Amino acid sequence: MSIRERLSGNEASAIAMKQINPDVVAAFPITPSTEIPQYFSTFVSNGQVDTEFVAVESEHSAMSACIGAEAAGARAMTATSANGLSFMWEMLYIASSSRLPIVLTLVNRAVSGPLNIHNDHSDAMGVRDAGWIMLFSENNQEAYDNLIMAHQIAEHKDVMLPLMVCQDGFITSHSIENIELIEDEKVKEFVGKYKPEHYLLNHDEPIAVGPMDVQAYLFEHKYQQAEAMKNAKKVILEVADKFEKLTGRKYGFFEEYKLDDAEIAIVCMNSTAGTTKAVVDDLRAKGVKAGLLKLRVYRPFPVEEVAKALSHLKAVAILDKADSLNGAGAPLFTDVTSAMYTQNVHVPAVNYIYGIGGRDTTTKELAGVFEDLQEIVKTGKVDNPYRYFGLRKGGK
Repeated sequence: MSIRERLSGNEASAIAMKQINPDVVAAFPITPSTEIPQYFSTFVSNGQVDTEFVAVESEHSAMSACIGAEAAGARAMTATSANGLSFMWEMLYIASSSRLPIVLTLVNRAVSGPLNIHNDHSDAMGVRDAGWIMLFSENNQEAYDNLIMAHQIAEHKDVMLPLMVCQDGFITSHSIENIELIEDEKVKEFVGKYKPEHYLLNHDEPIAVGPMDVQAYLFEHKYQQAEAMKNAKKVILEVADKFEKLTGRKYGFFEEYKLDDAEIAIVCMNSTAGTTKAVVDDLRAKGVKAGLLKLRVYRPFPVEEVAKALSHLKAVAILDKADSLNGAGAPLFTDVTSAMYTQNVHVPAVNYIYGIGGRDTTTKELAGVFEDLQEIVKTGKVDNPYRYFGLRKGGK
């Protein structure tokens, strides 16, 4: 019997952490993720968890402490946003290359500068190649569910990689929604105990973690990381299947919303998907065959599956809440179009950068994207694949 609650995304994440009961949580406050360790610290002080809570002096130290704990054989978690993730940058690579399945909640926020505390995806996109599994969450329920599944994925013997669960700062992190929680005992059973094969405190097997890796070895170790990321695809689906049996909630690499018979569609991540669904419903009522592909798993990127899901379309728009500043398309666009190209799928595609620094995304703007797609279908031309919406005229 699930438990109905009204929680913000941050509260839901903290409760998931309480139910997981990790050995170590190390964290430093940064808006808009501060509430997660703040809520969790009350569970520690109230004796509701056995966790060692480490209040560190920076985000670099938070990830360093998680690395030390995980290397010693403990289950470690943390949370951060934006500049905090940037401050962790060095240690993110060390965590993944050391094959330490740390779980991090990333509450997405614009990376400075100029200083902005509101939502976009520049923080996540800045570390997309750091070797972390990356799950995105449309709403508070998905943020909670993704965290419950995270350790089962990250700690699998064929994976052993760190994992971050992303949700949109303020839009979901501070907004209260009805969600369904799982009973504590069921979460405990689902997540299980962490039993690493190799760890520093095993006196029967003295090892080093993170030693010097010279020319004769580093290439092969990076290849092993890449193979582990590929292995994660299968494990993500296996864990999602177990989770569906437990809760009835189904998850895959992505959600296809009215996509099977669609002629035009949007691809996006996180909370924008909810707004897009409302636009799709409205267009369907008017006879327009619109659809949505909401990506949940960004790393590993589901190349074959995304290409197949989009292959029947007449035009597609890929929405990015971050800009690569390269003059040639933002991160999600380049990943999606690369997937289609390698799978020999030729669908006219256009990129829209939007919502930078927390700018509101309206149904009217998204309807405009679908209108542009209809024009592309009509003319057969994509005059400019690199576009913006929600930007003041002339960018001023």
